[in-house]
Amino acid sequence: MSKIPVIIKREYLTRVRKKSFIIMTILAPVLMAALIIIPTLVMMNQQQDFKKIAVIEDNSDLFKGVIKNTENLEFVYLDNVKVDDLKTNFDQAGYYGILYISPEIVNTPNAVQLISKKQPPIGLLQHIESSLEKEIERQKLMTYNIENLDQIMKNVDTKVSIQTKKIGDSGVVKDTSTGISMALAYIGGLLMYMLVFIFGSQVMRGVIEEKTSRVVEVIVSSVKPVQLMMGKIIGIALVGLTQFLIWVFLTMGILTVLKSTVLKTENLTEVSQNMTKSIMSDEQPQMAQEQQAVVNPDMAEFRQLFSSALNQPWGLIILSFIFYFVTGYLLYASIFAAIGSAVDNETETQQFMLPVTIPIILGLMVAMGTMQNPESSLSFWCSLIPLTSPVVMMARIPFGVPYWQLILSMALMIVTFVAFVWMAAKIYRTGILMYGKKSSWQEMWKWLRYSG
Repeated sequence: MSKIPVIIKREYLTRVRKKSFIIMTILAPVLMAALIIIPTLVMMNQQQDFKKIAVIEDNSDLFKGVIKNTENLEFVYLDNVKVDDLKTNFDQAGYYGILYISPEIVNTPNAVQLISKKQPPIGLLQHIESSLEKEIERQKLMTYNIENLDQIMKNVDTKVSIQTKKIGDSGVVKDTSTGISMALAYIGGLLMYMLVFIFGSQVMRGVIEEKTSRVVEVIVSSVKPVQLMMGKIIGIALVGLTQFLIWVFLTMGILTVLKSTVLKTENLTEVSQNMTKSIMSDEQPQMAQEQQAVVNPDMAEFRQLFSSALNQPWGLIILSFIFYFVTGYLLYASIFAAIGSAVDNETETQQFMLPVTIPIILGLMVAMGTMQNPESSLSFWCSLIPLTSPVVMMARIPFGVPYWQLILSMALMIVTFVAFVWMAAKIYRTGILMYGKKSSWQEMWKWLRYSG
């Protein structure tokens, strides 16, 4: 067993000294952030084409002028025009489409049509639907002969923003954010899937390369095949852990800089209390103006999100990630090593990869649904089943997981990866020196039952 550390050292140093490892370790957090931020910025700042839409009502003018123009939309209300007459040449007249509104819309929600030659964007449909819904509600209320109805509706128009707080077993209350928890669930599940799959695949490719080049025949003359497999698996696992810990320290450094510079000026609780007092006091206009001069709304919201992010159970998240990465990686890497030892080239791995990748892909799909319903039965069971628990449990932890479920999941992971490593070792020791014979699941089952 003393030769395993030598193999671990070789596998580890060979990979961490590569320029690709250094570059990806530094760039991966940036790329991950860009993957989340850039699509959001593009959606927020993308230039929309200007659209002019002809609005035709069926012998009425109930909704004339109701749908307001925007920067990129213009609604032209046409009188004495039939839809059938305009269908053939509306694009030649400069219209993007025809909005046909039937009086039956008051009782029939789908009695409105948008006719165009392109699939209309969702934002356009939502703008039209929202405008019509509010007008129909207003007209229905008018039938009750309420005086000053328009003014009343303006006064009662209210927006509510829910501030979530989490109370611990000790009674301590902390600010939380469902959005932050969803983001952590998404990042944790996706990152776990990527690391386990990428580093596990590296084990398989490394085994195939050594077997194809016949280098393994020289190595096994002085090292047992099982020792070679374990050294390779553990060495690559340490590479993954090194990369993850560097990401953690980089993130902590960035957060420390943000907290000590941008976010050091005001206490969020005091700001919130002062704003509440200004709203309730008689000197509301003056105090609100003074408060606005001190607090930038965008910065206050950012500080609130930052405070909620800091209140996440980071110690539990990081330690759980390390545990599930190590055990999940060992589980899948042992399978990949067994597959690599059973084939002569990478092309032959296709028949074995599908059954292996289905569970982890299923885990990723369940993790995405876990962000919406972390307490669902499917999420619960998939967070306990070892083949899917590394991905799904990391998506559940930001929302809070009972400790008994976490302990049970970890215990099942340990038992399962030990069993898988034992089985993979029995296949590896036979398959690594097997050449010229196309392997199958049946053949691997025979190797598994060999004694000695």
